[in-house]
Amino acid sequence: MTAFFRLLARNRLALAGGIVLSLVVLLALVTPLLPLADPDVTDTSNRFRPALSDGALLGTDHLGRDLLSRLLWGTRLSLAVGIAAALIAATIGAAIGIIAGFYGGRIDNVIMRGVDMLMAFPYILLALAIVAALGPGLLNALIAVAAVNVPFFARNIRGITVGIANTEFVQAARLAGLSNPRIILSEILPNVVPVIVIAMSTTIGWMILETAGLSFLGLGSQPPQADLGSMLGEARSALITHPHTSVVPGLMILVIVMAINLLGDGVRDALDPRLKSGALSRPMATTRVDRQSIPDHGEKSGDSLLNVRALETQFHVRGRVYRAVGGVDLHVEPGECLGIIGESGSGKSVTALSIMGLVASPPGVITGGAAYLDGEDLIGAPYRRLRDMRGRRVAYIFQDPLSTLHPLYRVGDQLIEAIRAHRPISRTEGRVRAIELLDAVRIPNPEQRISDYPHEMSGGMRQRVGIAMALANDPDIIIADEPTTALDVTVQAQVLSILDDLRRSRGLAIVFITHDFGVVAQLCDRVAVMYAGRIVEEGPMRAILSAPRHPYTARLMACVPELGGGKRRLEAIPGLPPVVDALPEGCAFADRCDRTRPDCRAGDIPLAPLAAQSVRCLHPVGTEQEHAS
Repeated sequence: MTAFFRLLARNRLALAGGIVLSLVVLLALVTPLLPLADPDVTDTSNRFRPALSDGALLGTDHLGRDLLSRLLWGTRLSLAVGIAAALIAATIGAAIGIIAGFYGGRIDNVIMRGVDMLMAFPYILLALAIVAALGPGLLNALIAVAAVNVPFFARNIRGITVGIANTEFVQAARLAGLSNPRIILSEILPNVVPVIVIAMSTTIGWMILETAGLSFLGLGSQPPQADLGSMLGEARSALITHPHTSVVPGLMILVIVMAINLLGDGVRDALDPRLKSGALSRPMATTRVDRQSIPDHGEKSGDSLLNVRALETQFHVRGRVYRAVGGVDLHVEPGECLGIIGESGSGKSVTALSIMGLVASPPGVITGGAAYLDGEDLIGAPYRRLRDMRGRRVAYIFQDPLSTLHPLYRVGDQLIEAIRAHRPISRTEGRVRAIELLDAVRIPNPEQRISDYPHEMSGGMRQRVGIAMALANDPDIIIADEPTTALDVTVQAQVLSILDDLRRSRGLAIVFITHDFGVVAQLCDRVAVMYAGRIVEEGPMRAILSAPRHPYTARLMACVPELGGGKRRLEAIPGLPPVVDALPEGCAFADRCDRTRPDCRAGDIPLAPLAAQSVRCLHPVGTEQEHAS
């Protein structure tokens, strides 16, 4: 609950709405205790007294009744009716929606067709028809407002329930022998309660308006009883001559509805689990940078196209700090392919995204390091400069092209847009260039395929379009983030061949992120192995594949089957990678390593040179210490 209020407080508009609504509710609750005049006593000799009059702070109405007293009592009544109508509509509508969504079939069809019939009528006309049938009165107005909002809750909750009813945990409950009512109460209802709360928080204001509308027309609260709508209805005849009698209840309705809507938006966001990770917060244009010092270029800056120095990236989530990247050093030469390999969660993608400021902030923060591209530090560069560099000097190929290509635009239009973002060319020239790019990545019939939408292409074709977009402005370096993971072996080989040919023909440098040592052997010149946000081994591809020095690298390679190597056991790495918000002292791989010594758990272990490689290990594989043991 504390976390909920903390998230709610981060939304300033929602916080302001909550404070205002709390004050209004507090006033409504203490109204019976306040020394107010009787709201129903008339005094025609003092009618239409202005505001700030003696004994009448807000003045009086056309019958001499105290407006402040009637306002507070009317607010109390309007809030009670609105909240009661919301509770009734939510309860009945949620029950209908859960039953229809859970049982499905004929029950669902019958119930939802009835709901559709109710939703075919305009809300206010249906409410007027119900009140006309039941007769004027506040209770009947409450029933009418609740009834017209039941279909909204029913359809909303039914959609959520349909998705939940077919999930694995509900099937498991059925296999365990639980009855349908028990499953609904124990499995379905807890999962739809947040949706019900969100729907209620955003509709209470609308229900107050509906009730006020019925009272304004004389179908709700009946004289002498006052609510905000009836006060407006009684004051309309004096709107021009004595506007304060209309302004007072009108402002109160405005304040209440605005406060409820603002608070409802905040409640909706705070109950969404994505907000806890910052996913619903407004992202910054670039990753936030908060570093105390800037490292220099280092020894390998001379011929390097890209030189990453001591890069550190963290995620700050609800008081916890996740060190996704914990001091990475990388360098890429012109025309070179560097492979970054490691288990999921080792920091490969975050490292690549940090270079161009693409890590979402919040919650991401770059807390240290630098990334020099031809001597220019990209970390903390102005947004205009980064925007100019993205796509023109450094391009990015994402893992899933279906999520990065816009589904509503043709691939040709997206290619042309990528080109024109950096070069002032005509659309005709852009189309010619886009066809050339599709032809370069070996898409057959590029003149026809340029008019296709992304969903009309296969996964391999979409990935080739992603490569074409990366090549659109002839970048110096391409970062390929697992671009072949979701593809079959044949298409994967084709994509790798395309990348390799383009690298050799255009002199591109490539940073290739992957899980597959086979891909590394086919494409990469050098390899960097990552674990728990740090480089644990780095060196030439052939040296690492033939003689891995770090135990983690050796265990990763032991998990890969070899053709023609005879029968051998595939060794899985025991345990799980450490959680990066609580990394152990010393070597992060120590708990999973069969070569661990006491000194492995004490102090920082540097990345030290060993033969052709650099290894972050005190007891590397293949050293004399191993033979002596």
